[in-house]
Amino acid sequence: MTIRVLLVDDQPLMRVAFSLVLGSQPDMAVAGEAEDGAEAVRLVAEGQVDVVLMDVRMPGMDGIEATSRIVAANPDTKVLILTTFDLDEYAFAGLRAGASGFLLKNAQPDELLAAIRSVAAGDAVVAPRITRRLLDTFASQLPTDGGSRARADEAVEALTARERSVLVLLARGLSNAEIAAELNLAEATVKTHVSRILLKLGLRDRVQAVVFAYENRLVLPA
Repeated sequence: MTIRVLLVDDQPLMRVAFSLVLGSQPDMAVAGEAEDGAEAVRLVAEGQVDVVLMDVRMPGMDGIEATSRIVAANPDTKVLILTTFDLDEYAFAGLRAGASGFLLKNAQPDELLAAIRSVAAGDAVVAPRITRRLLDTFASQLPTDGGSRARADEAVEALTARERSVLVLLARGLSNAEIAAELNLAEATVKTHVSRILLKLGLRDRVQAVVFAYENRLVLPA
């Protein structure tokens, strides 16, 4: 299977560099290039795109708004945010908007390719611990919309007590193995619980589960 990647960056040289790296891989193809968020939204709507490599600081529609629109309209398309450092406000906003992770702009080619393959396979590329550090840092920006909170409360009520325990530990940054040890469960059982949690809450991956838990005060900032 060929992974179709859309390159979104307002700097042509960056797009050329990414295109050269992707073009050397037999399982990847550049699906298109965009220099701003609006063009990215249009190209995803027009063609088949598996992964969007999304810069955030662009003129016009920025990468955060574009990510939100793409994820809402194209649930099978994954977004990787490009950022300058791992505790960047834009990385935080990108995860909240629905990105499957973020990647530092100075990442090595092997890291870039591995990240693209991971999100294309449905995995997140940001460890929950890093997500928690982001949310702890920018917790004051979490929403307080009462209507959204009520809907989330209903979704949480659909979780079993065990699933809620797993979600809280996941949100605190624990891996499946660590959750299994904490709750005295088999690691495979934890993985099943995580899958059910994502399904019941309508979330894309573990990173989104961490964001959900913070937004709905299931865990509090450190």
